[in-house]
Amino acid sequence: MHQDQKAIQLTSKLREYLLQVSVREADNLRKLREQTANMPERDMQILPEQGQFIAMLVKILNPQRILEIGTYTGYSSLCMALALPDVRITAVDKNDEWTKIAKKYWQDAGVSNRIELIIGPALDTLKTFDDQSFDLIFIDADKRNYINYYEESIRVVNKNGVILIDNVLWRGRVIDPNHDDLGTQTIRKLNDFIGIDSRVDICMLPLGDGLTIVRKK
Repeated sequence: MHQDQKAIQLTSKLREYLLQVSVREADNLRKLREQTANMPERDMQILPEQGQFIAMLVKILNPQRILEIGTYTGYSSLCMALALPDVRITAVDKNDEWTKIAKKYWQDAGVSNRIELIIGPALDTLKTFDDQSFDLIFIDADKRNYINYYEESIRVVNKNGVILIDNVLWRGRVIDPNHDDLGTQTIRKLNDFIGIDSRVDICMLPLGDGLTIVRKK
């Protein structure tokens, strides 16, 4: 067996072990994840271990205001809302159909009063926010605008605030020369730019499809 194939199998087995011994997923989160898994766009949903990690960060950082750029069916926003009883979340997405599912699960979980949903182009919405309006930002939207989302997030996040950026490894396409579409190019440029951005501290984790943690100095 090829060494790479062994590594893939080992990773799969380790993830099964991780899910078994570590991930604690509330019933409403599990039901939402399972419903989303039947949708054509299911790959847009974060993994349960990512959701748990983000929820842990919320508990550690204790943010008052969170901005989510890209909501889809609401799994990540529900993770963050359940993490703290008083956190308030502004969720931005352009798709009304997907977010109808999110709103249902927010309501069922009793957190809908703490999540403000804004439907519209994320970049336009971001430009309406004042400087230093949020303590934590999670970026998981269309990849072609990732650099623009990052720059606006740097503006609207507080000093010492944290920005989380999903899909930074982009299923390995970031190092595959056979992939040169606009989304892949943008993620490569963003990764390179953040790596030398003196305004922030950075840590990239191989969690899910790659998660970058940025702290604004």
